[in-house]
Amino acid sequence: MKYTEEHEWLLDDDGVITVGITEHATEQLGDIVFVELPEVGTEVTKDDEIVVIESVKAASDILAPLDGEIVEVNEAIVDEPGKINEDPMGDAWFFKMKPSDPSQIDDYMDEAGYKDFIS
Repeated sequence: MKYTEEHEWLLDDDGVITVGITEHATEQLGDIVFVELPEVGTEVTKDDEIVVIESVKAASDILAPLDGEIVEVNEAIVDEPGKINEDPMGDAWFFKMKPSDPSQIDDYMDEAGYKDFIS
């Protein structure tokens, strides 16, 4: 698993990258009440704003961590955004993507680096 400075986690499953937000991010946001995901088939460029999250505290954007194509979205969190607070590192992932340049994932932190970053 890799982590971004924007508090996203990335899990490489045989070339398909699952993306979600970290527990730290959910703690900062508070109760999440709305999420808007990209459409399957959307081509994204690294750092594009592709997900909108609204919580009781603020609205935030999730940035594309890599160049590539969105291949799946998690509709369950659209219907029940509170699941993101309950299981941000598991069932409440946001989207899966097929990167056009898989080596971009190497730019991100491992778990130890992320823990140092948030401390």
